Amino acid sequence: MTGTPRKIIGVIGGSGIQGILGAPAKRSHKVATPWGSPSGPIEEGEVGGVTVLFLARHGPGHTIPPHRVNYRANVDALRSLGADAIVTVSSVGSLREELAPGTFVLPSQFIDFTKNRPTTFYDGGRVYHVSLADPFCPDLSRHAVAVGRELGTPFAEGKTYVCVEGPRFSTRAESAFFRGFADIIGMTLVPEVTLARERGLCYSCLAMVTDYDVWADRPVETKEILSVMRANSEKMGSILSRLLPRLATAPDCTCARALADAGV
Repeated sequence: MTGTPRKIIGVIGGSGIQGILGAPAKRSHKVATPWGSPSGPIEEGEVGGVTVLFLARHGPGHTIPPHRVNYRANVDALRSLGADAIVTVSSVGSLREELAPGTFVLPSQFIDFTKNRPTTFYDGGRVYHVSLADPFCPDLSRHAVAVGRELGTPFAEGKTYVCVEGPRFSTRAESAFFRGFADIIGMTLVPEVTLARERGLCYSCLAMVTDYDVWADRPVETKEILSVMRANSEKMGSILSRLLPRLATAPDCTCARALADAGV
């Protein structure tokens, strides 16, 4: 192990997993950052004796579309409250026949096809070029894989997530193109993952496949996605309830030192 044990874990996701904190939450934080306000109040509670900070990515009632999420404020707010790591839950489309709706995926790489989002905290002054050769924390991934297997809900590993701007879904031509180099498609991974690295935070994305992307000749329907999300929320809640307490250990990774050799 390297470093000091994690004490506070941030969780970003949808309302379907908010129940992991119990009701009511221990505290609710309204945080201001140099980049504006996060998506909503950050709820604080405990899971297995570990302090957890929960933030609904799309705001209360899911009112913020993916291209309008204030990702910089979200990540910075969690860090300012003491988070040592961020675990996110994301709904994605499948670009592979074998990754059927209901499958849980642990991506190891991503490709950025977003267009208009600020992707760094360092827009001027000191310049940093952080390494994202391996964008996800290996320590978080190791724990997530173990928990998935224990609960009989294994993660498909080693997959590539292509992140698009949204909020629209792909055309058939785009979907066929993305299949050439990615396995799942979503709208929220970037720039969360890059900002977490710039803040020296461990970061992991627990992805839930809700549909086949349009390459499969079945147009994506929102009601289909919501139905699969509801079915998977209980399973993901069980995973998080077992995973989060395990993360209160000394991390076996170098995420905290991301800026050490990245400055110009």
